Amino acid sequence: MDYLYGKLKTESPVKEPESPGERLLAASRPVLSWYREYRRVLPWRENPSPYRVWISEIMLQQTRVEAVKPYFARFMEALPDIRSLSQVEEERLLKLWEGLGYYNRARNLKKAAQRMMERHGGRMPDSYEEILSLPGIGSYTAGAIGSIAFGLAKPAVDGNVLRVMARLFADRGDIKKAAVKKRYEALIEENMDKSCPGEYNQALIELGALLCLPSGRPACEDCPAARLCLAKREGLVMELPVRAAQKPRRREERTVFVIQWEDRTAVRKRSARGLLASMYEFPNVEGYVDERSIAPALGLEEADVAKTERLPDAVHIFSHVEWHMAGYRVKLARERPELFTMIKNEEIHEKYPLPNAFGVYTKALM
Repeated sequence: MDYLYGKLKTESPVKEPESPGERLLAASRPVLSWYREYRRVLPWRENPSPYRVWISEIMLQQTRVEAVKPYFARFMEALPDIRSLSQVEEERLLKLWEGLGYYNRARNLKKAAQRMMERHGGRMPDSYEEILSLPGIGSYTAGAIGSIAFGLAKPAVDGNVLRVMARLFADRGDIKKAAVKKRYEALIEENMDKSCPGEYNQALIELGALLCLPSGRPACEDCPAARLCLAKREGLVMELPVRAAQKPRRREERTVFVIQWEDRTAVRKRSARGLLASMYEFPNVEGYVDERSIAPALGLEEADVAKTERLPDAVHIFSHVEWHMAGYRVKLARERPELFTMIKNEEIHEKYPLPNAFGVYTKALM
């Protein structure tokens, strides 16, 4: 082993690479050695079947590894293969996905599973181009599945790898630009260790996830590629990578109502289009409603309301919008089935997919 968690056992001189490809090649051996000794033990790594790799990679988009672990275990138990995923009812699928967010990922999983049943005999195709053609799969996911599950020499360039590359080469290119990602995909594909492409891709990802962290937290002293890193040499680690400033998110104010009659609570299904499409939610309205205006805001008579209770405020941040929510529990004096679909509380927990956006108010059912 060449490294003791980033520290060379011998301080032999390293020849200065003359090209980006040579620099990447020079980093490959120490990074792979570090990965083989210090990689995290993750459930999808221990049995990297194409199905398990695929599901884990989709779950890991926009979600932390530790948060994914219990969801992955539950999903594998409920839907252990492509056939079961292709046949699952959408509400069951979304309930299994509840809490992971970005629910179109789950819908695309089912679409891809159905295509694999129709065109590939219920198996994940083993060519990069066919994997890439499946719904919900882009170049990163196709590269990850192809390299890890099938040994294809294709790169898997995610945000972690882009950060590592930007620092290794002291590159001020905006990593959010497609052209920058494509440039690094081409560089890695040309210079990756083709004897172990799955390990190679995971090593770069792991380096970004554990050591080459975002600004303010990188552990350069432990990095196996530190002596080759131009950002470290030039004092640019804290400035890289470059990302274009995001447009400010739109703010929406809403009032959420947990409407209850005996042991039932009102829920409604959202539109099939737009944000949180086809998910269930508690009735809510735009703007903040004061306590005196609750009944008319809900289309109720004052006599319909037995009691109201203020619930905690909540904020939920989506990619382009923020919901700033006020909440009320509304106890009905009589049932109003023409206005609300009332569901038993235990059924809401077991069957109805409610987004994390309403998590504060879901707790009010407990």
